[in-house]
Parts: sequence; structure tokens; C-alpha cells
Amino acid sequence: MVTVSLCMIVKDEEDKLATCLDCVKDLVDEMIIVDTGSTDKTVEIAESYGAKVFKFAWTGDFSDARNFSFRQATCEYIYAADADETIDEENRERFKQLKEDIDDLDIDVVQMYYCNQLSHNTVYNYDRELRPKLFRRVRSFVWQDPIHETIQLDPVVCNSEVEIQHNPTEDHGERDLAAFRRAVDMGSYISKRLHNLYARELYMVGTNEDFILAKKFFSDSIIDTGRDLDQIKEASCVLTHIAVIEDDVLGVLKYALKDVTTIASSEMCYELGEFYRKRGDIDEAIVWYFNAAYETSPILDVHHGGDMPMQKLAECYRELGNLEQAEDYEKEAARWEPPKPE
Repeated sequence: MVTVSLCMIVKDEEDKLATCLDCVKDLVDEMIIVDTGSTDKTVEIAESYGAKVFKFAWTGDFSDARNFSFRQATCEYIYAADADETIDEENRERFKQLKEDIDDLDIDVVQMYYCNQLSHNTVYNYDRELRPKLFRRVRSFVWQDPIHETIQLDPVVCNSEVEIQHNPTEDHGERDLAAFRRAVDMGSYISKRLHNLYARELYMVGTNEDFILAKKFFSDSIIDTGRDLDQIKEASCVLTHIAVIEDDVLGVLKYALKDVTTIASSEMCYELGEFYRKRGDIDEAIVWYFNAAYETSPILDVHHGGDMPMQKLAECYRELGNLEQAEDYEKEAARWEPPKPE
């Protein structure tokens, strides 16, 4: 059976940490807790479980803290956890079995199902989604191919059936948006993955002010020749939303065209519905809300391709006095559920 180091970064988690550690204390062989500045009893609780506690001066970068925690580990595998996670008894047994199953396998990363993702407006679009959680601490390199041999560089990843419950008790959206702005201000290049997450976070929890504060970044991004089509479409949606806020007709036209010249997204159709409704053209707004809900797919937030435009359609038909149609869309919006990942 492989050995496992639990690695966590924490701050002021006294209300959740014990519950989390109770779930994993007999699944792991050591506990590494990196504290980034707690002022409550977090450190005392961690030490009561026999954890090795390390202090880490917060840099504003979660990767810095996570990398530091991994460097303290000594076991064969590292299990990365957060304080608001729990594992029920059925999945604890799956975890134990997993430790036996991978003992003789050359596995670098094990993915587990992260559940309850849609609570508190998290940036993810699915309630149950595979995420990498268990990592081989020291990776061996193996030569492959019988001729023109080369080193295998891609990690060997396997998917498990272990389910982890995410139990957030607060909305981290504004904290995360502030972190994005700080990274941009410091001159960090925002990767494709973070570009997508920044746009997603804005769509899911951003206020009008958050969108406007992001305007320069996405304006620069949309003309960055290093960005691909996906990122251009993401920036187009954000900038169109800002143009609607600012009642910038030319801006709406400019950025909407960048999206609809390819395959229009639900977000862009929704923005056009918002634009026409704001200008009093309810009939045209209905066209675009309908396209958002039924004719296109979302690229950032599944709700913009589901219950949100359905609810807007209900509001529009109610304004037009068509109460029967309005009630139909209200019922459909209430029944709508996010799609399951493929």
C-alpha cells in the first residue's frame, strides 16, 4: 500500500478544519498544514491531530503556498485538500482501496470527483467534476519507443470513483476577482486557463464595478495576437457586457460581431437581449434571449444558456401582457438543471 502525505494551506479555518481532518486522519501517513496567517485556533487544532505545521508568509499567490506545502511532504503520494472538504464513509473505503490498487502501478496523478461545486457561486459549471487530487511526489522518468527512443513526459493520469464533498461556507468570488486584478497589475501574463477563469468569475459573481475594473485587461487581451479564438470570444463577451452597462452602442456592435462571426455563444446572445431590452425593444430582446436559451451553447456560465434567459423571456412576455407565455417560461426556468459533464 502506498504512503500518502496530506498537504493543505489554511487560514482561519477553526470552524471547518477538525471536520476535514477527521475524514482523512486514518487515510494518510502524515499531515502537512501550511498556515498563511491564522488569528484563530486553526494552528492549535492542526497540532492536536499530530500535523506538522509550517508558517508561510502570504504572497498573494496560491501556487506559492501550495508548492511550499508539497516541498514539505515525505511520502510517496501527496493528497491536496482544502479545509472545506469532507469524505463520507463509502468514499473513505474507496480511498483505502485506491491506495492498494495503485501500489504496483505507474500512476502519477489520480483524479477524484469533486462534488457540490455549484454552492456559493463557485467558478465551475458542474456539480460533480473530476479534479486531480492525488499526486506522486517523486516522478520517475521512463524511456519509451523501440527506435528514436524518448522520455515519457506526459503524466500517467487515472480516474477514481472517490467522491469529495465541497462544503463552502462563504463566497470567495470577490477575493478571487481581487486576486486576478492584482496579478494583472503586477504584470503577470494571464494564461489561457486563467483567462477563462477570470471571465467565468466575472460572469458568475462579478458586479458592474468588477466588470469595469476588468475592462483594460480584456481590451488588451482581445488585440493580443498571442490569444486564440477561445480567448477572443471570452474577451468579446466581457467587453460587450461592459458596453451594455455603459450604453456604448458602437462597443456592443464591435464586440458582438467578433463573437457572432464564428458560432455565437449563449452569453453573447444574452448580452444582446439585455441591450435591446434596455433600449425598450422588447420584441428584439425576445429573439436574442430565445437564442441564448435554445439555439446556442454557453462558453463561460451554463446559467446564461439556461434558466437566466428563460427567466428574461418570462419577464419580456409579462411586459407585453402575454401572461400565459410568461408563466410557461417561468416554469421552464424553475425546472432547468445544469447539464452533467460528458
